[in-house]
Amino acid sequence: MISMRIGARSVCLAVGATGLSLVLAACGSGSSSGGSKAASTATTGVTITVALASDPPPKASLDEFTKSTGITVKWSNIDWDSLQTKITAAATAKTYFADATDVDWSRVGQLAKLNAFYPMNEYVDTKSLAPDMPQLTSFTTKGNVVGIPYDASFDVTTINKKMFDKAGVGRPKTMTAYTDALRQIKTKGLVQYPLDIPFAAAEGLSTYWYQATGAFGGTVLDDKGKPQFADPQSPGYKAAQWMVDAFKSGLVPPGNINVTDSQGQQTLMAKGLVASVFGDYSGTVGSLYDVPASSKVVHQVTYLPTPSVDGQPGPNNGNPDGIGIPRTAKYPKAAAKFIEWFTSAKNQADFAGLNGPEKALPAYALPSHLSVVKQMATKGQLIGGDQLATMLKSTSRPIFAGGAPSWYPEFSRAVYTNLHSAASGAQSVDSAVKAIAATADRLSSSRS
Repeated sequence: MISMRIGARSVCLAVGATGLSLVLAACGSGSSSGGSKAASTATTGVTITVALASDPPPKASLDEFTKSTGITVKWSNIDWDSLQTKITAAATAKTYFADATDVDWSRVGQLAKLNAFYPMNEYVDTKSLAPDMPQLTSFTTKGNVVGIPYDASFDVTTINKKMFDKAGVGRPKTMTAYTDALRQIKTKGLVQYPLDIPFAAAEGLSTYWYQATGAFGGTVLDDKGKPQFADPQSPGYKAAQWMVDAFKSGLVPPGNINVTDSQGQQTLMAKGLVASVFGDYSGTVGSLYDVPASSKVVHQVTYLPTPSVDGQPGPNNGNPDGIGIPRTAKYPKAAAKFIEWFTSAKNQADFAGLNGPEKALPAYALPSHLSVVKQMATKGQLIGGDQLATMLKSTSRPIFAGGAPSWYPEFSRAVYTNLHSAASGAQSVDSAVKAIAATADRLSSSRS
């Protein structure tokens, strides 16, 4: 589920990024305390609309919520791309769309700057949530929480342990050892192209580079949105060079120049055609690679602590989905009660299937509560659960410490188009990095 959702983002963020900023600008022109004129403070005897790219919780669970609160929930399951379009269209026209809806990590800066959503910290005790919800920081900007994460998604490194063991390369801890291991796997003929990097001009290429930048010991942007990767000695520059070199030296399949993240996971890693995905997504071992119907490498793939420069586990960049309250909501307080219920540890345990299949939410991703992930690992209901719990607690981090900037979609487009161009040979890595840095400088200066 996670990789499919990220694949959808690749399409959505690629289309009209500049136009999106202009479209959303209209919703930020009102007063900071604005919102729907029809907004009501009622928290009982009302019906709220919840719009997410997800199946609804079991009917019995929603009925229980209604019985205890007097709030009826009308659920709308909309595919991720269409959902983002509807959110922005409603914000532009200042019209009602839903009382609670998706807040993606990549939209936090936009939504905050444009004042399109209520601060969740005004409705929910976010301080008490923070210790058990590590990715809450991905939705926090300038002291306000734009949404509450309802899943935990972060980048991971996956390896085919059968291939790594046959090559005798162990479990590499450094980027040098990891690269050497891939070369050894190729040399021994275990697989022709051992590494999956999605070089299609899409969002998945951007997030892969962010993860590689973290592994080399750096960040992409500082807290003012200024690029940290223009210097050839910087981690971001080295990450870009490493990715392009891997492609040109034959570690990556030539066809990957037009392969997206989800395509690579499903048609390469899951089919045993590569030995590793450096920037994979948490949960894919259990949701894809260990599923016989979709995989030829069942029980062969495991998570690897992110290799780094010094051998200590590198970071795992977060890319979760959250849920928030649009300022055009009819019943914001009632929506807040639902969000508090929906994102609670108790309900996440139910949705994850810990308390019986009748309470489970189909295709539910990794819970955002660390305590629930630990429960799943302890009960053996999460493949690689101990590893994922450790990553979520210790090494997961926001891609951008201050939240994704309001101009993120345009920046991401510069990242993936230029890295794609460098891999195809249309330009050098140096010119690609300089073009990305120039875009970040321009956007951070003009929209600060």
